[in-house]
This record gives sequence, structure tokens and C-alpha cells, in this order.
Amino acid sequence: MTDPRYSQPPIVAVGSRPVQDVSGVLGSRIFAWIGDAIVVFFLTSLIATVLFVLGIVTFGATWLLIPIAVAATAFAYAAITIGGPRQATFGMRMAGLRVETVTGGRPDGLAAAVHALLFYVAAGTVGLWVLDILCGVVRSDRRLGHDLLTGLVVVRA
Repeated sequence: MTDPRYSQPPIVAVGSRPVQDVSGVLGSRIFAWIGDAIVVFFLTSLIATVLFVLGIVTFGATWLLIPIAVAATAFAYAAITIGGPRQATFGMRMAGLRVETVTGGRPDGLAAAVHALLFYVAAGTVGLWVLDILCGVVRSDRRLGHDLLTGLVVVRA
């Protein structure tokens, strides 16, 4: 007999995924990204301006926080908006998109922040970015590489 401490649980089939409307999602994601880039630019400009003014009072101490605040703003924006009740950033709302988990549920803020982190890492590296986009082109569910890694899917709202 085998020791029960070393036995593995039985393999069960994964339930069927809900039908999700992904028609035209790739093109809409480009416009959503442009809208989100504008929103994040204004948010980071506002925060950087506040930190710059505070740097005058603190003899430059808060100026060291500006690069950290820029990155944190982008991740917080994704975590709050995608992890929120509407499941979409402002750009995604304008493009008629929202983010769901693979099972059709609402993503949490951490998954949304990691999703954004993986996107920015891929977008910052041309080779990874091309591979990321190529995943969405060849897959029938139009999920990009960072969608696959986080277990999220972008669908029509």
C-alpha cells in the first residue's frame, strides 16, 4: 500500500467556461490603451507636480519619490478600476470592454495590478511585446500573453 501522505488528489475535468463575447476585442484594446495612457499621464503629472512642490519645502526629499509614484500610479489605476465594480479602466469603458476571470467572475485588485505589471514589462521589451500580441492573434479567445498568465480575459461589456 502507498502512504496516504504521498497520494495525489484525483484528476477531475475543469468545468466548461462561460461563453464570453470576444469579437473585435483586439482592435478595441488599442483604443482603450490610448485612452488609459492619457488618463495615467494626467494622474502622474498631477502627483509628480505635488511631489515637486513638496520637494521645495522638504529640500528635495520628496523628489526621490517621483519615479516610484509614477509606477505606483499606473498599477494603482489598474488595480482600482479593473478590480472595481465596473471591471474596466476608463479607456476600456470608452471602448466597450471589461475584464473577467476565466470563469466569468470579477477580478480582484491584485490580479489587476499584476496584469498591468506584466503588460508594462512586455510593452517595454519589443520581443516580449510582439510575443504577447501574437498570442492574442492566434488564439480564438483573443487572450494576450499577460491575460493567460493572470487568468483574465477581456470581453465586450
